[in-house]
Amino acid sequence: MDDPFDAGAGSILRQPKAVWATAGASVVAFMGIGLVDPILPSIAKGLDATTSQVSLLFTSYFLITAVAMLLTGFVSSRIGGRRTLLLGLAFVVVFAGLAGTSDTVGQLVGFRAGWGLGNALFVSTALAVIVGAAAGGSASAILLYESALGLGMACGPLLGAVLGNLSWRYPFFGTATLMAVSFLCITAFLKEQPKPARKTSILDPLRALGHGGLASAAVSAFFYNYTFFTVLAFTPFVLNMTPYRSGAVFFAWGVLLAVFSVLVAPRMQRRFGSLKVLGGSLVLLAADVLVLGYGSHTAAIVCTILSGAFIGVNNTVYTELALGVSDAPRPVASAGYNFVRWFAAAAAPYFAPKIEEWSDIHIPFVVAAATAVLGAVVVFVRRNALTHDAEELEPRHATEDGVTVFAG
Repeated sequence: MDDPFDAGAGSILRQPKAVWATAGASVVAFMGIGLVDPILPSIAKGLDATTSQVSLLFTSYFLITAVAMLLTGFVSSRIGGRRTLLLGLAFVVVFAGLAGTSDTVGQLVGFRAGWGLGNALFVSTALAVIVGAAAGGSASAILLYESALGLGMACGPLLGAVLGNLSWRYPFFGTATLMAVSFLCITAFLKEQPKPARKTSILDPLRALGHGGLASAAVSAFFYNYTFFTVLAFTPFVLNMTPYRSGAVFFAWGVLLAVFSVLVAPRMQRRFGSLKVLGGSLVLLAADVLVLGYGSHTAAIVCTILSGAFIGVNNTVYTELALGVSDAPRPVASAGYNFVRWFAAAAAPYFAPKIEEWSDIHIPFVVAAATAVLGAVVVFVRRNALTHDAEELEPRHATEDGVTVFAG
């Protein structure tokens, strides 16, 4: 196989300006997910809010993202990819900026919901746009997109720490500014692409979930995402570190996530098969989360960082399964799958602090470990439904007709 980083014509590095503009905006979009991690305690202090109230920043964001998954295909198939990207970016610019002006935690939670709508419109369309405009084939374009995802997830906490150390408001203003620059770049460099031949219905993603394999992947991913977002949204309160130190921890976490998602997971899939890799990674994540919850402060830091490796592997394999297990068009299958799993991303930040209030600080991690195991159980019990043509799924990537939405 040719090296996609080789400087030849098919290189990932030799792309039109439109591709770089979209990939750059994707980095910023994914940065916005982990941006608030290091500053959650600062926000709670600045707005005189409780842990459970501040955690609603994730809940409102991902709840709207989940619902918006039913709308993204409907919108992009009617107004085109470029306009959908610009619409999403405009929402993020407005609501991220407004978030920085919030005087109450309720206002901030509401503005994060609007931000989530914009991010859903953007990230659900970005890969299809990159693939359509890229040189060198879809493989290089997808690798570029996945690299943008990993870079954004790693740099988000770092940017949040640097700006948040000055004021918890600055990360929101910074994101709005970067997204405004992205809006101008895409306006200048990206031409409108052909609209799909068939317009997508709002109900198409729900109909796609009638396929047993896709529904099984979505249910398993739902349990996994509860674990993932317990780590992402609740751990900063457990670590109780300064924005700089918390940002460094989650930067290291993001680096592992990126490396294992882009480089390690595909190799493991080729050697062991998708389902074995996924099941094993989920069990290891459960063990890691338990140690995080019951270990020393140093152990909690190490396990938080280490969880990025398991999360990176899981993200890649779940996306492969969701896009390849059914006969539904890939954008439709992706939307249905993400519609289900993002509800867990909304639930975990709400329930984890509530569970701590009802019990103690350890139990939220016990629940998170249990949900990771449940995800593995679904993979094992439904392994026949999760295969295609009675064979273990081989690693594969979305092609021009597919849309990979952030798999975290």
